[in-house]
Amino acid sequence: MKAAVIVFPGSNCDRDVAVALQASMGKAPLMVWHRDTALPAVDLIVVPGGFSYGDYLRCGAMAAHSPILREVKARAEAGTPVLGICNGFQIITEAGLLPGVLMRNAQLKFICKDVFLKVERTDSPFTGAYAPGGVARMPIAHAEGNYFADAATLDRLEGEGLVAFRYADAKGAVSAAANPNGSARNIAGIFSENRRVLGLMPHPERLAEDLLGGSDGKLMFDGLVEALS
Repeated sequence: MKAAVIVFPGSNCDRDVAVALQASMGKAPLMVWHRDTALPAVDLIVVPGGFSYGDYLRCGAMAAHSPILREVKARAEAGTPVLGICNGFQIITEAGLLPGVLMRNAQLKFICKDVFLKVERTDSPFTGAYAPGGVARMPIAHAEGNYFADAATLDRLEGEGLVAFRYADAKGAVSAAANPNGSARNIAGIFSENRRVLGLMPHPERLAEDLLGGSDGKLMFDGLVEALS
């Protein structure tokens, strides 16, 4: 399996996700600068977390117009899996790869803590290593992670099984109390229609080895290697 990590000015999780990918793949991913206009043939593209362009204008809005994003969009449309994490989720929604927007957290504060996620779908290359309906623990670190879409879009996501993860408690119960940022219907991550694009606010790469305090995130990268190799 070959993977590429897109790097923007302000990315701060690009190296983290590269380390996690290397641990699962056995080799380092390509690091692709945002001003590049071409991508080599790869099996996975990761748009990492951070503060691309300093979060000016709107989180992800400037990065969505970086030269490399034209190629990322073309690859996604051709079926190459794309994973957007935190700021990467913001970027790929701004670029139109996923519906909805990420708004300011309901508390209007930056939130940095571990959360529990209910795994809603396992029929994708990103989630195939998780148990259906299982619970995963991952960290969040964002001020604009409040997922919003209009009611028709939310109903479509639900009806087509495109909600990947929801914020839940340690037992998998989905409730307002378990929602850290006000996201509509506790949504923490969504798929594209073909489930080849995943955007999520939590950081799987930050809990991808036991030395970091847990390895629930490693299942995502291990599952990707199994599915795409």
